[in-house]
Amino acid sequence: MTPLSTASFAPARTTGLRSLFAAALLTAAGWAQALELKPFTAEALAAAQQAGQPVAVHFHAEWCPTCKLQEKSLQQLKTESGLDMTVLVADYDKEKELKKAMRVRSQSTLVVFRGTQEKARLGGDTAADKIRAALKTAL
Repeated sequence: MTPLSTASFAPARTTGLRSLFAAALLTAAGWAQALELKPFTAEALAAAQQAGQPVAVHFHAEWCPTCKLQEKSLQQLKTESGLDMTVLVADYDKEKELKKAMRVRSQSTLVVFRGTQEKARLGGDTAADKIRAALKTAL
């Protein structure tokens, strides 16, 4: 009987590591293709728009029940793949100049952009499917 050397197992080990690495890359790619919610900053909006990326601004007020339902739907959409974009959450009560610049007259407004071009606008819609459809107009 011939003794087995560790060299005879090297190809199997390498193939296993390659498979594991490929699976890790696919998982990481899935994470990169996700909806991201961030607090609004003028710098974040400007950077996304200058890069021509899809970005949305959600005008949210802590006291607004509709805004809270929209937030719940947005949180739900974070788990879906294919919505590779950022939603910047702007404080409706504090971002007075931003509201004026975007012609927003009520809280619970979502404005969707691809670069600097407005693609969609929702006011008061809380259904995840309607929010998803609006966000997809910028992809």
